[in-house]
Parts: sequence; structure tokens; C-alpha cells
Amino acid sequence: MAKLSKKMKAAIAKVDAVKFYQINDAMALVKNVSITSFDSSVDLHVKLGVDPRKADQAIRGTVTLPNGTGKSKKVLVLCTPDKEQEAIDAGADYAGLDDYVQKIQGGWLDFDVVIAMPQTMAAVGKLGRILGPRSLMPNPKSGTVTIEVGKAVEEVKKGKVAFRVDKYGIIHTSIGRLSFSAEKLTENAEELIKTIVKMKPSTVKGAYMRTISVAPTMGPGIKIDIKSF
Repeated sequence: MAKLSKKMKAAIAKVDAVKFYQINDAMALVKNVSITSFDSSVDLHVKLGVDPRKADQAIRGTVTLPNGTGKSKKVLVLCTPDKEQEAIDAGADYAGLDDYVQKIQGGWLDFDVVIAMPQTMAAVGKLGRILGPRSLMPNPKSGTVTIEVGKAVEEVKKGKVAFRVDKYGIIHTSIGRLSFSAEKLTENAEELIKTIVKMKPSTVKGAYMRTISVAPTMGPGIKIDIKSF
């Protein structure tokens, strides 16, 4: 087991390990337990009572955070020539098709989100082995396969994020940065939880929301009282 640094020990000491904090208190505390010197991400971890191996319980979706993520995402739009200008006007960093497919096959990955038109998916499918493992593959469920590329780009730029449950039944999603106020972090967290609750599969037995915690990129996790949402 790696030895904890003095900074990490001090951060851990600020958190009551057995306490379930009210959401407002948790968001105020998370701003004080990061051991990084930069404006790191604040992440929400939601453990669900689902079996991700079952198709109807493999939760995935998108949410537009009311206060954004605090990070400007580079957006690549893979589209037909007649849609390139629409994508660029909406704020896309790159737009095109064949040239970008070749660049990605050559190792280029200077983007955070890929949006594609249905008509281009045959070409985009060639990139599955590259984009898939990095969770960058366009998908209709996340709104990244669409004819309305301009609208999709605007939503991403405004703070739309995709989330999906991992094989352990946990959703990990950034809800902002340390520089955000506790109020803004709370609003973003509440919007995410509200969205996840609406997606509860009818086949789930027992508790759907198991545990919720928040943590900075580098720092201890803080348990949140589910009832405080």
C-alpha cells in the first residue's frame, strides 16, 4: 500500500469517515480537501442497485449541468460537407469527415467529444477500436449521433455531459471545478441525480440509489446523505 503524503493525511483528517453529510455541507467541504494546487475537477460517484450486464439496467444518458463543467471541451463533428459550416458556427473545433477519420487512425486524438451524423456512421464505425475504449464513440443514446449537429455542439459547449454505469454499477461524473461555489456544485449534483432517478429501470429490485459521494481529483471522498437531495 502506498504511503500517504502529509497533504493527503491532513485532507483525510478534515472528513468524518462515518458521517453522511448534507449535500450543501459536502460541497462546501470538498472545496477544502483537494491536495492539488490547480483548479481540479469535482466528481460525483453514484453507486446504483443495478446489474450492468442486463441491457435494460446498463444505465447511460446525458445531462446538461446548469452551471456547466468549468472545462471547455474540444468538439469534433464528423459530418457531410453541407453541415460543416453549421457545426463550426455552433462552436465546433473541427468539422469534416474523411480527413479526420484518417487523422484519428493515425493517432490524432486532440478532442473531448465526437458528434456524428447518421449518414457518416459507416465511416465512423472504422474508428470503433480507437474511440470505443476511450468512451468517445458517438452514440444515439448520448445525443452524439444526430442530424442536428449545430444543436448538439451548442449543448456540449453549454455543459452537456454523458454518463454511464460501469461494470461495478457506479456512475462517475464531473460536476464542476474546485473554483465553483458550493451552491453551483450542489445545483449541478442535484440535476445529475434527478436525471439518474428518472432513468430507474422497472426491473430493479430493492434500493436503486445505494450510495453517493463527492471527491476532488486528488483528495478523500465525502459521503452524502441521499435524503438530502
